Amino acid sequence: MPADMNDYFKKRKPSQNEPERNDSGDGGNNGGGGINFESPFSGGGANNKMVAIFVLVIALVLGFFVLKPYTIINSGEVGIKVRTGKFYEKPLPPGLHFYIPFFEQIIPVNTRVRMITYSNTEKNEIGDNGYRGFEGGLRHNPAIQVLDKRGLTVYIDLAVQYRLRPESAPQTIEKWGTSWEEKIINSKVREVVRDVIGRYPAEQLPEMRNEIAKAIQTKIKEAIDSLPEKPVILSSVELRTIDLPKKIKEQIERVQIAKQEVTIAEQMKEKAKQDAQRKAEIARGEAQKKRIEAQGEADRISIEAGAQAKANKLISESLTPSLLQLEQIKTQKGFNQALKVNKDAKIFLTPGGAVPNIWVDTKGREQKAVSTQNQ
Repeated sequence: MPADMNDYFKKRKPSQNEPERNDSGDGGNNGGGGINFESPFSGGGANNKMVAIFVLVIALVLGFFVLKPYTIINSGEVGIKVRTGKFYEKPLPPGLHFYIPFFEQIIPVNTRVRMITYSNTEKNEIGDNGYRGFEGGLRHNPAIQVLDKRGLTVYIDLAVQYRLRPESAPQTIEKWGTSWEEKIINSKVREVVRDVIGRYPAEQLPEMRNEIAKAIQTKIKEAIDSLPEKPVILSSVELRTIDLPKKIKEQIERVQIAKQEVTIAEQMKEKAKQDAQRKAEIARGEAQKKRIEAQGEADRISIEAGAQAKANKLISESLTPSLLQLEQIKTQKGFNQALKVNKDAKIFLTPGGAVPNIWVDTKGREQKAVSTQNQ
């Protein structure tokens, strides 16, 4: 027996009910030792209850952390409770939820917007797979290989955004399983793309891109919405690239180059035509300007001549014999006034007023002659 236990029993006083030590060696239960062993936890009823409660609490705490009968549903998720293999119809909202271990289970399901890309250029899968093992924010699949109307191979690059409908998530997981994306989204997308692309020959696909993209999105949405309980909400379908066969690409490039050359020639022709029209318009404008100026000058001369003729006519009509006689009298009066100043002047009158009157200053002529002689 260890030394510490020996010290304990040596120091312990015997109780009233315990028989005293028999030195002779024949009074104890041990036959020769005469010492009774008693557990340190058997001191009394109250101590036993406290110890039992303590042990129970420790067991419950350990069981709580080991069994973990709870789970936390985050925002953007719903919880699906399963009891003995049966799915509850109502999903659990975000928060803390408890369940009975071994009998119940809560499966968190992501209801955020997710994306599947179909491309031969992207290689890595990006998403929140580390957050939930079976959930993905962005999944990558190879480009969809389809046949055109003539049987040529075409690769379609798509991006599809969608999310799980929260209110019907339990029924969706129960029916389709955790791989519902592959069964619902991937299968419907490939089916619709093959159906739409198969209606067109490869060389027409680039020209019909907008119509094809619209048809693919419409048909995928109709195919998903037609499922019972509408398990998925489709956000968008983006047609990224149409990868054609090499020969078709070369043929399209040749056609495009020819079209560009024709377009350039037409543009040059149209430009030359516009230049000619512009020059013709300028010439017509100059000619019209000159015609307008000439017409204006002719109109001015005509107006002036007409006005002069009208004035002459008015003057002619206003010259009566009485008026002419009056004017002659006025002129004679002026001459008389002049003779008072220059008596040597000679005036020749023309009767009738047909010839102008002649005024001759004789004094000035004589003075001029005298001055000539003196020289």
